[in-house]
Amino acid sequence: MSCRSVAGPKGNSSSMSRSVGRHRAARPSGAQLLRRPAVIASAAIATVSVSATAYASTGGVGASSAGSFKVAAPQAAPATADTTADAAAKAALVKRVASARNTVTSRSSAQRAGMAATARVNKDAAVKSATSVRAAKKAADAKKAADAKKADLVKKATAGKKAASTKKAAVKKKAADKKAATNNVTVAGGSPQAIAAGMLGSYGWGSEQMSCLAKLWTKESGWKVNAQNPSSSAYGIPQSLPGSKMASAGADWRTNPATQIKWGLGYIDGRYGSPCGAWAHSQAVNWY
Repeated sequence: MSCRSVAGPKGNSSSMSRSVGRHRAARPSGAQLLRRPAVIASAAIATVSVSATAYASTGGVGASSAGSFKVAAPQAAPATADTTADAAAKAALVKRVASARNTVTSRSSAQRAGMAATARVNKDAAVKSATSVRAAKKAADAKKAADAKKADLVKKATAGKKAASTKKAAVKKKAADKKAATNNVTVAGGSPQAIAAGMLGSYGWGSEQMSCLAKLWTKESGWKVNAQNPSSSAYGIPQSLPGSKMASAGADWRTNPATQIKWGLGYIDGRYGSPCGAWAHSQAVNWY
């Protein structure tokens, strides 16, 4: 910047020389350069402008002045290497911040995904464990029920077998007792009906059974020892079919009424249980 002679206020020219040179702001370096280089440059320009304005006012510049001191209006600082470096640093910082944000976001997403996966694994393991426990309990209950059922069946089978054995023994004893009683009967002489009446007690029957027996054998043979059915060949008082079955009671089954009666009462006992039972059947179907 140069300085010219300027006329004073009274027209007297006076030479005022002031050494004015370029004014530069101290160039920041290091951290200051990264912080605010544009602000420092703007401040320097404003300072130069203010100084020039003050100088012109103090010198009394008039209309007749040989020259004029013109101060340029402040202009925007041109782009320099400082502002470029600042922009680059800012862009790099923004980029690093964005990268760090993306990294944090990625890590957070990965952590959430890992936690969710772990939770799913733990849940699946818990469900599997609970299912296994329920299955084991169900199997144990089923086994317990099956064992109890098996034990109950064994108990019932044992009881049934014991009852069957007892019943069989009782039936066998009863048959043996009847046989022994029949074999030991002393048949008194007399009519066939008298002989039959004497044998009823050996089968455990009362005298009331004699009425049914009398009706039954009266219908079948008329109490005749040699009665024979011409159509069926049934023989004797009880009408044995064939007559030779009565040989189990004695060899004289053809002529001895006691032998025939003994066999006939045994047949009635085994088939109908009593003479009245045999008579009821005969009335119903006309045979016994």
